[in-house]
Amino acid sequence: MRVLASLGLVVLVALVIVTHWFAHWDLKDPDVTLRLFTFVAACAVLDSRLVSQPVLAQALGVVALVSWLALVVLSVGTSGLAIVAANVARDTPEHWWLAVAVPVWLAALCSYGLMTWLILWRSVAQRQDRDGFEPDTWILMGALAIATLAGDNIRSQAPAWLTGPMLVVTVVTWVAATLWIPPLIYFGLHRISRRPEMLHFAGVWWAFVFPLGMYSAASYAMAAEIGQRSLVTVALVFFWDALAAWLIVVVAGLLRLARGR
Repeated sequence: MRVLASLGLVVLVALVIVTHWFAHWDLKDPDVTLRLFTFVAACAVLDSRLVSQPVLAQALGVVALVSWLALVVLSVGTSGLAIVAANVARDTPEHWWLAVAVPVWLAALCSYGLMTWLILWRSVAQRQDRDGFEPDTWILMGALAIATLAGDNIRSQAPAWLTGPMLVVTVVTWVAATLWIPPLIYFGLHRISRRPEMLHFAGVWWAFVFPLGMYSAASYAMAAEIGQRSLVTVALVFFWDALAAWLIVVVAGLLRLARGR
């Protein structure tokens, strides 16, 4: 799976470069930068699976940090950096990285309010469309899910006096992510029923896949944290949902590319 994920990241980077070459994205547009932050999070999550390969892990960590600094705005990528810092502290002699992971994680939680406001403002005010949300609105759930995963990584090696408060915060972020799911499903189905044409392939659908995968990972982590094995089933359900969504978006994108040619 790590090999497939690594190859997938390389292919996606190549596709993004080609797309940007022809489309000339406006990087000053928050709608564009918010989506690009999923690249930072992807590097961080993949990095957490490659800690046994120090060179690759360090390279991905540098790429994630540089990308985050280039995009400037705080978002889901910040939680990804917290995960990387926590894993470095756990798997290398450089345990002082834990002191970096905690404030970065707190910054991610604080930035969530700003990101939520930006997305809701864009959905309601800018687009003047109250029928539902775009697929990338699922980032509202995904950001909380990856914050939960970051908190779990930090809590596993935090000092005893900090583990209690961190457990409370991670449970709250997971519950909040869970509470986002019903309204997102409702508004999504409502919009599709009114505008079936939105099911046609668009790049925005990629932002729908990431939150599903993050919620699966966060639910699996919560199953171990609070001892609720039933959450493992929830994690598996969302894993298969994320995989199915990914396959659908990939096939739809390839079909659109073929028709364009």
